[in-house]
Amino acid sequence: MDAPSTDPFVDLDATDQAALVRDGDASPSELVEAAILRVESLNPRINAVISERFDAARAEAAASLPDGPFRGVPILLKDLGAAMAGEPLHLGNTLLRQIDHRGAEDSYLVRRLKVAGFVILGRTNTPEFGATCTTEPVAYGPTRNPWDTDRSAGGSSGGSAAAVASRMVPVAHASDGGGSIRIPASECGIFGLKPSRGRISRGPQAGEGWAGASTDGVVSLTVRDTAALLDVLCGWEPGDPYTAPPPSNPWVDEVGSQPGRLRIGVHTEHLFPGLSIAPDVVASVRHTADLLADLGHDVTDAAPPALLEQDFLMHYGVIVATAMARQLQEVGRLAGREVTSDDVEPANWANAANGRSTSGVDYLAALEWMHAHERRMASWWRGGLGSQRAVAENPAGFDLLLTPTIATLPPMIGHLSQRPGEDPIEAMMRIVEVIPFTAQFNTSGQPAMSLPMGHSDGGLPIGSQLAAAYGREDLLLRLAAQVEEAHPWSDRQPTHRLGGGESG
Repeated sequence: MDAPSTDPFVDLDATDQAALVRDGDASPSELVEAAILRVESLNPRINAVISERFDAARAEAAASLPDGPFRGVPILLKDLGAAMAGEPLHLGNTLLRQIDHRGAEDSYLVRRLKVAGFVILGRTNTPEFGATCTTEPVAYGPTRNPWDTDRSAGGSSGGSAAAVASRMVPVAHASDGGGSIRIPASECGIFGLKPSRGRISRGPQAGEGWAGASTDGVVSLTVRDTAALLDVLCGWEPGDPYTAPPPSNPWVDEVGSQPGRLRIGVHTEHLFPGLSIAPDVVASVRHTADLLADLGHDVTDAAPPALLEQDFLMHYGVIVATAMARQLQEVGRLAGREVTSDDVEPANWANAANGRSTSGVDYLAALEWMHAHERRMASWWRGGLGSQRAVAENPAGFDLLLTPTIATLPPMIGHLSQRPGEDPIEAMMRIVEVIPFTAQFNTSGQPAMSLPMGHSDGGLPIGSQLAAAYGREDLLLRLAAQVEEAHPWSDRQPTHRLGGGESG
């Protein structure tokens, strides 16, 4: 899918674009105008951007921007979290769109982006309340995968991932409560890292999301952009209930640093009986494992026993359902009336009903199970929390786990949506088939990333997920940069495909 051919910035990541401004070889206005033209050209076919602030962005680019590391670089915000004063914030919901709900004040994340010099062009599409892994909200319609517009771009950061993959912008805000950075990064063939719990503040609007499972981040073309954005966004803010330990070095300095010889476990079997991983996906992850071995790492088939625990989904579901019930309560407050089933998509309405029937005691029991599960997960890794502990404390432990990011090729539009009259459980099982590997690292708080490592025989992107111990984004960034150098991906772009492609 081609951007305007005369655009000199289309193939540059955010770091290179910022360098042009810093060196006087381009102005913020030139970068912003080129990005606006790309959005206007590409978005009608992709539906990634659902609200625009082009005139405001032009005015900001022409004014005196903060002299931050990304002065003049265009960026997009996901329409979930990342509140911006006076700008639309609809969370993918029809009712919030109808009342034209807008942010009351900037989130800390948005404030940090502004201080860094970014120019915000608008907001990207998300499923309603970010509650599923495909971006097909009733409020705005589906975001389409730039590699095949009959297919999903993933979710819940599907709009952001499609915008970056199609080169509308080099980097975009994203968030992840069960895989929502990594899943669309995989489906759109770009890089996505979910930070550790508490790494990025959710304030001042919230302390945490989904009992700490949800976090903000970005999707990007290059590892160095994600590392540099992590430097911009990470750190405690007043009122945060907890925060991740600060890094020993700037994250961007980890890019190019040698990771050393890492012990990496590999798992390519589905976590649920009767379900399997698509052959193209298994082959791609095995290719990634071979590449890691060629780079000198100790790679073997292994996985944390806790990852395979089937009860996880039930307990996680209690937390998410209760959060959905609270979400609808808040939407009702914003709308000034009680929310009805006509205001919410059926799957979310049913989930909220489950949440309303959950007692406080049952919610705490699920949370306690999750905390115990987190400890069982953590025991498999060695050298967590900045690697202050010696490897000798857990000599049998692993540094990283490699899995598929998702178990299938990018699904067709509509495949994961609940159908009229369908039992919500049936729709949920289709989702479980696609995403068995991501949510466990949300509840454990561990950082995890999706690397755009392969393509199917028909040219669809396939991501490989790598997860580290809590606090070890440094290992992930070092390894990602090492792999990116050995197996470059940023020059791989979607071709112009208006339909067709593989089934699966």
